[in-house]
Amino acid sequence: MTGTTSRTSRARLAVQVITKGEDLAALSAEWADLYARSSAATPFQSYGWLCSWWRVYGVSGRLRVFLARRDGRLVAAAPFRLEHRMGCRVLTPVGGEQSDFTDIVVDDAEDDAGLLELRAGLLAQPGWDVIDVPEARPGAAIRRLAELWDGRSWTLPASTCLQLPGRPVDQVLAGLKASRARRLRSALRKLDTLDLSVTPVGADRAEHTMAELVRLHALQWESRPINTHHTHPRFREHLTRAAQSMVADGHAALAEFRIGGRLLACDFTVIGKDFVGGYLYGAHPDLRAEADVLMMLLRQNLTMAHRLGKPVLSLLRGDEPYKAKWECEAVANQRVLLGRGVRAAAYAATARMRAAGRDLVKRRCPRLVQKVASWR
Repeated sequence: MTGTTSRTSRARLAVQVITKGEDLAALSAEWADLYARSSAATPFQSYGWLCSWWRVYGVSGRLRVFLARRDGRLVAAAPFRLEHRMGCRVLTPVGGEQSDFTDIVVDDAEDDAGLLELRAGLLAQPGWDVIDVPEARPGAAIRRLAELWDGRSWTLPASTCLQLPGRPVDQVLAGLKASRARRLRSALRKLDTLDLSVTPVGADRAEHTMAELVRLHALQWESRPINTHHTHPRFREHLTRAAQSMVADGHAALAEFRIGGRLLACDFTVIGKDFVGGYLYGAHPDLRAEADVLMMLLRQNLTMAHRLGKPVLSLLRGDEPYKAKWECEAVANQRVLLGRGVRAAAYAATARMRAAGRDLVKRRCPRLVQKVASWR
């Protein structure tokens, strides 16, 4: 396939396919403008996150970014890459498994009419059998598109995300069971006895802070199973590049935590339209021995969410038992499959069987599932 191909449909909606990384890199201003007009888009669909991910993880020849313009203005974008799975040509999101929420980006003003035209543009493009979007949150544009899909579509269970109301920590504790709130307030008071300082980090220092975060993250998991992706140099490179762009654009925040001037923790938080999300942190074992690290991070991020007017603090993917003490609300992502042809039906059937198998393991072996979730 050449660098770009296009097909113009009725009502002046033109669908173009970007297949080269340099063409994606040239979309910065257009993508930022579209992102601002899409209430469903999350930081994992921001230009900074996607462009960084593709630069670090992308495979030449696999990029398939669908762009829809009306009267020359970008009104929808579907950032995919092409993979071959189970005998099918599958379009999966740029951002991969490093993204807690996956989606397409659509201008709010387009409504269903724009989605119908985008559907026609996608179906008109050759070279794929299935669109597989693994982590669509409630309200995601891809879930709206699935309802309008002209063909077979399937939804499967995906990750559970836990969240708290975006209010100061004292107000959140007031809403918990009395006994649990007392224990957490005790941990809060212990934090207050420490010589703790929190320093926001700008884009110019993101590289240094991210290096410290990854180092501390490895230390905190020393002698315990760790998500191996977090130990790869490529992961650090991606987070560093993404953080530099996202912090500058207001889509993320970095913070350093010190006790007595000693750097003991770093935190990377994404900032969405309606949420703040704790993505990754690193904490020295010495700090874990002195304080409730989750309390420290949640207090900081709840304060940020309240200050920014975000109604939710999301703990993102994972319902690990150690989060249960906060009585979080559980919100379910969905895996969305959009297909055409018999290959898509076979792909979906296999995906359903595998999902059923994972559900069976979860019900029969809950301790094993919890252990795997904590490793992740």
